[in-house]
Amino acid sequence: MIAYLRGHLFEKHPNRIIVDVSGVGYDVLVPLSTFYGLGDAGSEIALRVHTHVREEALALYGFATQLEQDLFERLIGISGIGPKLALAVLSGIEPPELIRAIERGDVARLTGIPGVGKKTSERIVLELKDRLPRSSPALAATGAVADDTPGLHDDVLSALINLGYHRPLAEKAADAAINATPDGDFERTLKQALRELAR
Repeated sequence: MIAYLRGHLFEKHPNRIIVDVSGVGYDVLVPLSTFYGLGDAGSEIALRVHTHVREEALALYGFATQLEQDLFERLIGISGIGPKLALAVLSGIEPPELIRAIERGDVARLTGIPGVGKKTSERIVLELKDRLPRSSPALAATGAVADDTPGLHDDVLSALINLGYHRPLAEKAADAAINATPDGDFERTLKQALRELAR
């Protein structure tokens, strides 16, 4: 089983990349949360990998963080959720917000993810509420501050989405802006988020 890949980014598309490891190209499916953190073609890359074996094929799913991989593996452990749908969930919501939505039982937020219906959302909440990753440094880094200031985070996120930014990208920028300006007001935090998006 392949559990980790390190090499160069040969080609990238949303949800799918090719990693060149010593001249061998690995086709890896990734969530948008991982895709947005990737550099340009030719840049160095390191991914955690989940190897999924089916009858006719072997598929690789790559993740930038342990948290993303943990959530993916918990999602595919739920009856009726396969790797494709689990990837769609992680592409439609940032990992810290997914955890918060499950903890709050926010079925409406989960149903807002493309491809996820009400029954699936209810099943995710029911099955994962007591099985969420707890001690992840990634969660502490990106989720804790946003948890302390949910109103500001939601306001900045809403403003970015209204400006036309894709939700996962907007969520990442809002989290980064709040971490960078913990004492900032709405205007200052929004400006920081826009700077993050311009990088």
